[in-house]
Amino acid sequence: MPTSYRPRLADLRALVPPAPAPASLAPARARVTPAERLADRRGYDAAHLGDFTVALPSPGARIDDVLAVPGRDDGRLDYTHFTVTMSRARRLALFTAVNLDGAASVAVPRGEDRWALDGRIPAEAQFGEALYADNDFDRGHLVRREDPNWGDRAAQANADTFHFTNCAPQLAAFNQRLWLGLEDLVLGNTRRWRERASVFTGPVFRDDDPVYRGAAIPLAYWKVIAFVHDDGTPSATAYMVDHPVDLARVELLFGPYRTYQRSLAAVERATGLDFGALVLRDGFSNEEAATGAPVERWIRGAADIRV
Repeated sequence: MPTSYRPRLADLRALVPPAPAPASLAPARARVTPAERLADRRGYDAAHLGDFTVALPSPGARIDDVLAVPGRDDGRLDYTHFTVTMSRARRLALFTAVNLDGAASVAVPRGEDRWALDGRIPAEAQFGEALYADNDFDRGHLVRREDPNWGDRAAQANADTFHFTNCAPQLAAFNQRLWLGLEDLVLGNTRRWRERASVFTGPVFRDDDPVYRGAAIPLAYWKVIAFVHDDGTPSATAYMVDHPVDLARVELLFGPYRTYQRSLAAVERATGLDFGALVLRDGFSNEEAATGAPVERWIRGAADIRV
């Protein structure tokens, strides 16, 4: 692939003062989905894009941080059309992976938000409602609620997204505006053009992230999209979004933030994850490798995405 090539999202043809901490961050009355009710979930499919096989990222430098899942040796928590791998240290998702199918997309009403802990892992290994109660944080879906809602199990997929394993503390302005807009672009395009995509999302964990109610709050998030062009060319594109939070003020402040189209290689450096050969399908990463200079683009709206 020429180093000047840059993947097109269009080619998806689409594509408060801090409240005192409660006595427990895993309340006894928290809703829990029993492990047996989730036993049939198959999760993310690496073969979703046909001959373009897109494996889950390897934990890479964070291998020791992967939360163990009983009965598995890979840390996967499988749901309908998506998978979550949890961070043992941070008690949030290390990354999520979801398959989208625009041709089979089903509009499922949101209904009542009924968030639950995942009974396949200990309650103390995941943050529950106590982290989000009576403050400015949203339970920010990592796998967007609508993304896995396709096919015969769309309603089940919708319900599966309401697990605390699939959310992270995001201030409302972040969750409901810019991040949502990027997700709308991806999902809307796959629906419009009846295409498939595989999407990976997660937080950037840093040692100096601010701590609130025992949770270190991520100050950035990333998203990687894998898809196939009309001419059959496999491709990938990556984004990073600032999520600045100031807990030292008299309220939770949401400061200036920016979204950048970045190289997949930059996402690897920021997260410690390893996306393997997928990096070779990202023009930004290829350009960085050839020039030795970082490549990024500030995204203020859909028109700013480099095509």
